[in-house]
Amino acid sequence: MLVAAAIFSLATPYSSSTPAAAAAGSTAANPLARFSVEPAVSRRQQQLPARQFVGGKVPLGLKRKGLRVLVTGGAGFVGSHLVDRLVERGDSVIVVDNLFTGRKENVVHHFGNPNFEMIRHDVVEPILLEVDQIYHLACPASPVHYKYNPVKTIISFFLLRSYAWHKTNVVGTLNMLGLAKRINARFLLTSTSEVYGDPLQHPQVETYWGNVNPIGVRSCYDEGKRTAETLTMDYHRGANLEVRIARIFNTYGPRMCIDDGRVVSNFVAQALRKEPLTVYGDGKQTRSFQYVSDLVEGLMRLMEGEHVGPFNLGNPGEFTMLELAKVVQDTIDPNAKIEFRPNTQDDPHKRKPDIGRAKELLGWEPKIPLHKGLPLMVTDFRKRIFGDQDSTATTTGGQQG
Repeated sequence: MLVAAAIFSLATPYSSSTPAAAAAGSTAANPLARFSVEPAVSRRQQQLPARQFVGGKVPLGLKRKGLRVLVTGGAGFVGSHLVDRLVERGDSVIVVDNLFTGRKENVVHHFGNPNFEMIRHDVVEPILLEVDQIYHLACPASPVHYKYNPVKTIISFFLLRSYAWHKTNVVGTLNMLGLAKRINARFLLTSTSEVYGDPLQHPQVETYWGNVNPIGVRSCYDEGKRTAETLTMDYHRGANLEVRIARIFNTYGPRMCIDDGRVVSNFVAQALRKEPLTVYGDGKQTRSFQYVSDLVEGLMRLMEGEHVGPFNLGNPGEFTMLELAKVVQDTIDPNAKIEFRPNTQDDPHKRKPDIGRAKELLGWEPKIPLHKGLPLMVTDFRKRIFGDQDSTATTTGGQQG
């Protein structure tokens, strides 16, 4: 027995560099390692391929292993709803947001959850985190916000440090792509239907290159997102980074900024405040409106699928601005007046997604029609505008979204 024990001891010598010891040492050195769902040794250091956690189904009887997920812009309208879904399914979520358009109130219900952390940080400055997936949503997306600060909007794309407030789309995207490359994380870019500009093709398919005015008032956003897509594909082709690209069409729902200039939030806020619904131009411009939970489902399917994209994520139901105004009237106030104003520069005449690719490759399509989703948004707006009061307030309108 003594001889056998000696042989066994020599065959399996104890080493302080075991995975458990390495994980313990890494956790002590890096507080963010508590978000890890496996020993905190990077896959790059182990010279192992990226974890194959996407695409397949978890075998029956086995619990799905939670992921470490970074959501930039996670305190914003869409980002906060995405965070809700990720936390609900058991992931550890880090939100990075500078609160330019996001609100703490959108994620405050997660404070105290050990699987949630919020970092107030502008993505135009580098940050180092250890995560498995990065959803990059950080960028002002409404006309009021991106026209107010056009340089910051596009320079999320270009290196103009003297205009640090205007860098979200390019520099922010570069920083997040660089982070994804260093830690071998999968990266999802939320682009926009604005890359199609004022489209000459209708409905818009992903292969359409668009019709964008590069010097117009909307170009800071349009060209910024087009550049972000370019950077994302360059990293995919040049650095073999796993990326996904979503082109998001008009989205509405609870937690939208009340006065952000988008047409749905404009109409709802104006109807609740007993103001005229402001329609720009002749009101025959068309848009397609998807409820936020449909979008979140599409983003998660895209991230966990095996296709790069780009994918149109939107509701193909098409409404003119006058038809939308009628739905808002029917939902809130049949007596709401409509006020016509001169149209804004470069306002797209038509906007409707072709979602055939998303239906075929992601198994996704929106489920909630406008007449069902709009009342949920109205309830949220009514509470935020009036609280427990029945009195009305006044404000000014904005641009069409």
